[in-house]
Amino acid sequence: MVKRIVDLRSDTVTKPTETMRAAMEGAEVGDDVLEHDPTAFHLESEMAKIMGKEAGLFVPSGTMANLISVLVHCESRGSEVILGHNSHIHIYENGGISTLGGVHPRTVKNNDDGTMDIDLIEAAIRDPKEEIVFPTTRLICLENTHCNHGGRCLSVEYTDRVGQIAKKHGLKLHIDGARIFNASVALGVPVDRLVQAADSVSVCLSKGLGAPVGSVIVGSNSFIAKARRLRKTLGGGMRQIGILCAAALVALQENLPKLESDHKKARLLADGLNKIQGLRVCTSSVETNIIYVEIEESSGTTAIKLCKDLEEYGILLKQTGLSRLRVVLHHQISESDVQFALSCFQKAVNGVQNENGN
Repeated sequence: MVKRIVDLRSDTVTKPTETMRAAMEGAEVGDDVLEHDPTAFHLESEMAKIMGKEAGLFVPSGTMANLISVLVHCESRGSEVILGHNSHIHIYENGGISTLGGVHPRTVKNNDDGTMDIDLIEAAIRDPKEEIVFPTTRLICLENTHCNHGGRCLSVEYTDRVGQIAKKHGLKLHIDGARIFNASVALGVPVDRLVQAADSVSVCLSKGLGAPVGSVIVGSNSFIAKARRLRKTLGGGMRQIGILCAAALVALQENLPKLESDHKKARLLADGLNKIQGLRVCTSSVETNIIYVEIEESSGTTAIKLCKDLEEYGILLKQTGLSRLRVVLHHQISESDVQFALSCFQKAVNGVQNENGN
């Protein structure tokens, strides 16, 4: 008997659907470094259109997408970017903007909802008259949805205000939109309107959308021309990428409409977890597909132990602290999987033996 596995570690763990595999097999391809891959061009154009920007560029990963965007906007070493202290670019991307681009990060505290106070952003902008001693501020970065703050959404009003600050000071605005479609669906705002104030956006294909590989950067024609050149510098030119882009086009068509269901299942799981004594979830903060679970001292367990115990039942998730777990829903998690996961949490927290007697 095959053990049931419910993988809640991330929305990056999805497998390509049969439709994706068929599209990949039949994809029309060419050499994308020579700009001759028709399927890549189709995906890039479609994503740019959806986002309301002039052009797009497929890159291997979200980390490369953000790195390229920051380096293009910052132009030269010694530039500075303003971004959240808890942002993905600052925490989880190996410090690439500094090590590879010589760009200095100036962090502003993220609030619980993922925003940064507008007045603190503006206060962090360097005075151009004192450039001789300070790095030169060139860019502001936002993250929507905000991963480390439970998949919270930045509103269009907030993003517009940050965009106004950027324009006022002659800066650019980049949005790390790894899960920007989740934000659009949760807020009920068209995605092009949500990123209207941004000069560039990185959109992950392998998270909520469930494609196997890649991200797309969107922006102006001139921005994308510079990004394409930098992609080659970083080793991101991958020749016949239409095979990968074909799967992403299927994801846009088939999986984008499923995001609302992912959010509903996340809330269902969050509500159920909150009813288990010893666990706590701030259900009002579950806006999209990410849940953070706090383990109370009264539970008699820890995050590392609970992760191990749940793995014995076939539930995979991530520990993010001594008493904190992260759970992420995606389109290959069913409502039945949610109920199974809840029953396993209940058993693990209450110390009930699993089927193997462990």
